[in-house]
Amino acid sequence: MDKKRLAFYYGILLIAVGLGVFYRIPQVMPRVGEIEFFSQKLGLVKFCFYTLGVLLVMAGGIRVFKNYK
Repeated sequence: MDKKRLAFYYGILLIAVGLGVFYRIPQVMPRVGEIEFFSQKLGLVKFCFYTLGVLLVMAGGIRVFKNYK
């Protein structure tokens, strides 16, 4: 398997993980809210999770776009 094909599949994997982060955030946030330290910082935690998801999807999209030919 050549490096371009491997980078293409790695990009698809990054996109899938990023979408998985978006899928899990609503399910995990009530559990995070139960932790006393994070109960008053839920907005910041949610922002960080969504930023992580966006960055994963962007990185995967860049890899797929660059190696699609």
